Amino acid sequence: MPPFSKNTFQEWQARHSQDPDFVAESLDLEAGYQIARLRLLRGMTQAELAEKAGTRAASIARLENGSRSPSLSLLRRIAEALDAQVEVKIRPKTMQP
Repeated sequence: MPPFSKNTFQEWQARHSQDPDFVAESLDLEAGYQIARLRLLRGMTQAELAEKAGTRAASIARLENGSRSPSLSLLRRIAEALDAQVEVKIRPKTMQP
């Protein structure tokens, strides 16, 4: 059995945040992660969330696993069903000095 890591989450995150592939992937999965997190905090199944949001459980599953990018209108319906809000940010790709 391999030994347990003694790294903190902050150390792990700092190390991985330097990897451009990891950063790109985590940004792609952010919406799905937040949907799953809030759904579980609310004690809901994917089917229950789908019914409240007016979609199918398979659509919720695809959003949560990152295989589908949600439309803004679907995100709004999901947020309403989760008693949450949608925040959209538009930022420059690179920071200008």
